[in-house]
Amino acid sequence: MKKVEIIKQSKNYAVANFGKISEIIEHELPMGPDFTIHGKVFGGQAVGASASEFSFQTLVPGQDSGFLHTHKTHEELYFILRGEGQYQVDGEIFPVTEGSVIRVSPEGKRALKNTGSENLTMLCIQYKATPFTEDDSPMTDGNILQEPLNW
Repeated sequence: MKKVEIIKQSKNYAVANFGKISEIIEHELPMGPDFTIHGKVFGGQAVGASASEFSFQTLVPGQDSGFLHTHKTHEELYFILRGEGQYQVDGEIFPVTEGSVIRVSPEGKRALKNTGSENLTMLCIQYKATPFTEDDSPMTDGNILQEPLNW
């Protein structure tokens, strides 16, 4: 089983390595005494994320996510990093390929299936489904510092 490597941590940041995208399949996520999801790893705790969670998952050809699911308060963004498949939300099925991004609200009944001949790897980011205000805009929240870059 592949392990997450913590590279460095400090007050304002953390760095972790989950391995090459092709190695995500080697992770295992224990879900209970008799249930393990192979090829999936959560990462929010490893990097100390405070308002979101993320996971990588690889599905082999023909494999699906195993179940439909919803969330109580979390919206999700799915980024297809490699491969091709089908995504299902609320009974609608559509094709996804490398470069596809899918947003699903908490109530959306969702699942993913690899319909290709190679592994499908995705990154999923979960966060609370509360609207950004004007103060949350990336254009107003960021601060450009007048300090030199020290490479």
